[in-house]
Amino acid sequence: MNKLKIALKYIRHIFTARHTKGYGVHSPFLFNFVRYIIPEKNAFYIYRDIEALRDKMLADKRVIDLKDYGTGVDRRRKVSDIASRSLKSAKYSQLLFRIVHHFNPQTLLELGTSLGITTAYLASNSSKSRCITLEGCPQTAGIARENFTKLQLGNIELVEGDINLTLKKVLEDIATLDFVFVDANHSSSAVLNYFELCLPLMKSNSVMVFDDIYWSDDMELAWKTIKKHEKVKATIDLFQLGIVFFNADLNKKDYKIRY
Repeated sequence: MNKLKIALKYIRHIFTARHTKGYGVHSPFLFNFVRYIIPEKNAFYIYRDIEALRDKMLADKRVIDLKDYGTGVDRRRKVSDIASRSLKSAKYSQLLFRIVHHFNPQTLLELGTSLGITTAYLASNSSKSRCITLEGCPQTAGIARENFTKLQLGNIELVEGDINLTLKKVLEDIATLDFVFVDANHSSSAVLNYFELCLPLMKSNSVMVFDDIYWSDDMELAWKTIKKHEKVKATIDLFQLGIVFFNADLNKKDYKIRY
């Protein structure tokens, strides 16, 4: 999708977001989340070390062979270019950490490791959690492993290979999923496949987060389909991220938040 079209969608989102700061959110569970977790400004102790590592990635001039299963186009790229174009911003990476810190999931799954910055945020909440991350590109995965070692994160399991092939095998070794972050192939068919594969392992208090839900019309279609699923009880649309809740006590409702 071109930048102008995305900008127009964002403007529409801003003007249609009705639930910022919890206004109109009647569920105490979601009101607390929207009012206090999403806008939290205080820096957690882990932010500094991970952001220092991000700065190193932005200055890293190594050239690697990037294998992209999503587009099918392999190419050579500088690590600094990957960092500047592909990593989640500090704003959203730290929001993901706050979500994980709030719900304290024991088993986390990430689809799309990249250089491992977001993975580090997900895994830093608790050394006792199990954080599994899937990445298609071997050389990108290698740099992510370097970063996990630098941050002394021993609770991360990185699985290499085409996620369309590795995900099913990984899920066979998991009893339940508490938290899932989807940031891999940005096509509706792939995203909906990931969703359906993970769905049987989601519990009432599990959370799924989808990245780039307005990346394209195709991705927006996937997001709309997910919102309508009978097992999805509530969603929060931050434009950049879509957050999905399965709590049976929630009334079926979709919230748009200006963030």
